[in-house]
Amino acid sequence: MRAVVLRELGEPEVLKVEDIPEPAIENPTEIKVRIMAAGVNPVDTKIRQRGVFTDSGLPAVLGCDGAGIVVECGDSVTHFRPGDEVWYCNGGLGGLQGNYAEYTVLDETVCCRKPASLDFAHAAAGPLVLITAWEAIFGRGRMTDGMTLLVHAGAGGVGHVAIQLAKQAGIRVLTTVSNQEKQEFVTELGADEVINYTQGGFIDEVMRLTDGRGADMVLDSVGGAVFSDSIAATAHYGDLVTLLDPGTGIEWKEARNRNLRIGFTLMLTPMLRHLPQARINQVAILSDCAEMIDSGCLKVAVNQVLPFERATEAHRLIEQGGMIGKLVLSSEA
Repeated sequence: MRAVVLRELGEPEVLKVEDIPEPAIENPTEIKVRIMAAGVNPVDTKIRQRGVFTDSGLPAVLGCDGAGIVVECGDSVTHFRPGDEVWYCNGGLGGLQGNYAEYTVLDETVCCRKPASLDFAHAAAGPLVLITAWEAIFGRGRMTDGMTLLVHAGAGGVGHVAIQLAKQAGIRVLTTVSNQEKQEFVTELGADEVINYTQGGFIDEVMRLTDGRGADMVLDSVGGAVFSDSIAATAHYGDLVTLLDPGTGIEWKEARNRNLRIGFTLMLTPMLRHLPQARINQVAILSDCAEMIDSGCLKVAVNQVLPFERATEAHRLIEQGGMIGKLVLSSEA
């Protein structure tokens, strides 16, 4: 089969389209999927630059997110049959094959039916960011109706679905963006207040919008100075949840004085640490999101769809930053 293969670390050009052996079902609970589309996430570019998560993981096929059609089922599979359309987050970290390929094999427990209302490209864009946002807001942040959430980079992959999930739960959402186009986009998604951080930062504006209290939770997907500055924008006894390593040189005194809970969300942990129940829990999140999508109260924004053969270009676009929504590789593009 054709796949985009990573054999050495480096710039996007190290990604090469090759013919590799087609995967086969080895366990009775596995399904084989013809991959119709694969989501491209920032973690893909980091792996390409810094290395996979497993020892001796190269060569590797990247891409955690996938959507496709079941073409074969193991003897013990009970939830799927050939022809079913599915979406999932599986592989792409080294070891397990990722989704920049024509086919994959995965256990039925880590997969669920894709939203009927979505095409494959939009479905492939969803799993990682939806699970990430859900676990951050409701798991780490323990957010409930009437609370206030600040979402950084609200027009980005995680940000734009976090806004919608929070609003569905009755949460007031503040979000940061960098330009007018993004402001209009997040307003359409339901954000209550939009802060253009290029016009003087965000701390003072958050405090003004919350009558000096700060946000009950801040969701950071940017890191660096944004994480550090977010301490002063978080309410006392609030939660500051980040998707990234905050790095060194953080001044923690104000966080301690505010009694903040500092949380981390890495939705890849269950796959990296082989936690089967946690993976099943994530599939349940995807299933709930599918219902919300099909009911019309949640959408996944796709910025651009490229053919698999243009994975190099996709990685360049991701690394440029500033994209609204998600980028997808498709066998149908």
